[in-house]
Amino acid sequence: MSLQQILLFIHSWVRWLVLLVAVVALVRHVLGWLRRDNYDGAARGLLSAFSGLIDLNVLIGVIQLIAFWRSYSAAAGGFPMPQVEHLGAMLIAAIIAHLPARLWKNSPDTNRYRNTALAILVSVLVIIAGIMPLVGNRWVFRGL
Repeated sequence: MSLQQILLFIHSWVRWLVLLVAVVALVRHVLGWLRRDNYDGAARGLLSAFSGLIDLNVLIGVIQLIAFWRSYSAAAGGFPMPQVEHLGAMLIAAIIAHLPARLWKNSPDTNRYRNTALAILVSVLVIIAGIMPLVGNRWVFRGL
């Protein structure tokens, strides 16, 4: 396996961790909102895990794009626009994932749960939209 394949494998699997944590965090925040719970450490921890995993995956993707620019350019027949669009979407998703920790830190708990759930949902939708421009079937587990 080349370094490029290893990074792509890791990048692909971290994506599924992002999705798993997003689902758990979304359920936790929606339930907290509906139950009018106090915003607690579990909710903060899930949000931190979600945004941290997105950050990790963006970093791996940036390393891939910089390190293997030539191979992506050759495969695209020029400028690798799908990878650049993917990177742009993932950066937007990462920014959205970090908004709750900054914008709603001092909001009432019900508003914080609701707004954070919406931010997680929008971030996941941006991730899905950002995966679409890539060539090939990106909805499979790599390495199986």
